[in-house]
Amino acid sequence: MADPTTIQLPAQTTYAALASPLTVLGSQYIAPYPVDLRITKKVMTMKEGSFAVTDVNGTLMFKVKGSVFSLHDRRVLLDAADNPVITFQQKLFSAHRKWYAYRGESRDSKDLLFTVKKSSILQFKTHLDVILATNGSDSGCDFKIKGSWMERACTIFLGDGSSVVAHMHKEHSLQSIVLDKDTFGVTVQPNVDFAFIVALVVILFEINEDRSGND
Repeated sequence: MADPTTIQLPAQTTYAALASPLTVLGSQYIAPYPVDLRITKKVMTMKEGSFAVTDVNGTLMFKVKGSVFSLHDRRVLLDAADNPVITFQQKLFSAHRKWYAYRGESRDSKDLLFTVKKSSILQFKTHLDVILATNGSDSGCDFKIKGSWMERACTIFLGDGSSVVAHMHKEHSLQSIVLDKDTFGVTVQPNVDFAFIVALVVILFEINEDRSGND
């Protein structure tokens, strides 16, 4: 029998640590440790507030207000006290499924925070580009979301691919099956704005679960 001390372990995949905190929505959403969140959507609901975001202890952190009958596919991310954090809305008739995200409940261009769109119209794997409003050039995106939506497994990178900022994976539980819910586990890296990551995951869900798929 082989001595287990002689077995070489696989190499660890590592990414460069962020040089400074990554803040998009606010420094209050920055933690110096990895943050594990659970994002749950009741699949068959027609009611507002169908998304809920909790921490590892089950404490409500955020919720999303919106309706499947909303003309402009508008969603509002609220904190646990019902304060609006960010509003995101889909651009009508966008082949790339483009979404705009604004601070609070604003839809004014001066409050634009970022946009999210498909990297290409035809996709077999999830590949989204995230561009911050402070990015004044069209030379590249600030973040990329890559993975397999069919497997509900996606990773959010810095735009140059040098660092992973968050991972998303599908959670399977008896409760989610019985209650007809989509539940996602999200791990946010230290010093990364976790409210921003929550907004990206909700937009990712909306882009891939769109009802018509062609506007």
